[in-house]
Amino acid sequence: MRNIFLVAVFMLTAIVTKAQEVNWISFEEALALNKANPKPILVDLYTDWCGWCKRMDATTYKNEVLVKYINNNYYAVKMDGEGKKDITYQGKTFKFVQQGRSKYHELAAAIMKGKMSYPSTAFFNAEQQMIQVVPGYLKEERFEKILAYFAGEAYKSTPWPNFEKDFKSSL
Repeated sequence: MRNIFLVAVFMLTAIVTKAQEVNWISFEEALALNKANPKPILVDLYTDWCGWCKRMDATTYKNEVLVKYINNNYYAVKMDGEGKKDITYQGKTFKFVQQGRSKYHELAAAIMKGKMSYPSTAFFNAEQQMIQVVPGYLKEERFEKILAYFAGEAYKSTPWPNFEKDFKSSL
């Protein structure tokens, strides 16, 4: 009987302590949810072959403080920069393009203004307009500041150096 109790306690502990994860949704889902309940949209642009993308998934996007912040303040989209699914945004349908050995999704290319750099993180405001793309791997400490800068709309009135200098981390 004691063994059954210990197994039950162990299983309950494992369930409770399971790390929270980012609630990734599609771009279209984010746009639809945003119409009913407006909030900023974060787009993680990645490819399957990108080592730094995998590292960011394994580190930055696993940080419990950041996961909670993203889930509470953003609609989080994971977008394959080489994805094959058509996506409609602002009345235009964006498609997968293959030109010889080069392949990309038109929306990813539009978001990154043709500078295909993975990983990249794009921030859209609650009105579904792109604010900025931040290219490259982002460590937790830097990403926390960037998330707060855009979610809190500090970008509208505070220059980044001032915001960064005064930022108080929760990590």
